[in-house]
Amino acid sequence: MRKHRIDQLRAIPLAAVLQRCGARPDRHDRCKWHTALGTISVSGAKFINWNRGIGGGGAIDLAIHLAHLSFQEALEWLAGAFPHCPPPEPIPARPAFQIPPPDPHKLWRVQRYLVHQRGLAAAWLHPLIQSSTLYADARANAVFLLLGTQNTPVGAELRGTTDRPWRGMAPGSQKDLGFFSIASADPHPSQPIILCESAIDAISCWALHPDHRCLSTAGARPHPQWLATLVGQGLQIYCGFDSDPTGDRAAHAMIALYPAIQRLRPPRHDWNDLLTAPS
Repeated sequence: MRKHRIDQLRAIPLAAVLQRCGARPDRHDRCKWHTALGTISVSGAKFINWNRGIGGGGAIDLAIHLAHLSFQEALEWLAGAFPHCPPPEPIPARPAFQIPPPDPHKLWRVQRYLVHQRGLAAAWLHPLIQSSTLYADARANAVFLLLGTQNTPVGAELRGTTDRPWRGMAPGSQKDLGFFSIASADPHPSQPIILCESAIDAISCWALHPDHRCLSTAGARPHPQWLATLVGQGLQIYCGFDSDPTGDRAAHAMIALYPAIQRLRPPRHDWNDLLTAPS
């Protein structure tokens, strides 16, 4: 098979290959697919199966991974399955993100929850509240804004503050366009970064590592799109995901994609557990 044809096959949209192999698109994350081999995340021509810590680039690598084929077998399978190499599929429209309206009358409950149940000092929360990156909504959920370029809100982590644990994302949140972060009032441009799984963990981690900037990836996600930009700046980045199988797999997959990132495993299950542990 000639190189031009191989390049055509390699450029087949990964979503088309996943669909042909019976993968199920995730209802909430258009970059994520569920397969018999585990959850696969797609970013352009790259993919990663972070359940197995295996990734690659292009349709040929994906076919080899999904169907356990040799390189030649993958070429033959793709040529038969996609004789005309379908054009890239249009990206489905997602609902627009709407900032959850704040309810200042419920802020006391959010503060009480974060201080008394999660061990976060009021002094740490005050700058976040002042900047409106942390507030209460009408249901007394703690709202942690994800900020994108020019500090534009692109999503929000929600955390219930009642006795019944609950967490989620505001509808329309675009986690690949921004993140929640906390740092000192006058951070150094080359300040090291620690990636955490949630906003509460990021605040807890920053309290333990105040000379770092702590970011939330809003879940154990190995390759948010904004991460490549941070890596490209040459900053020291640590993956501080939870000390559990999910966190370890996601960290392994992230480091496989970005070898410069180092693992920083919490000594307890997560950073909030470490912060609140009896001394």
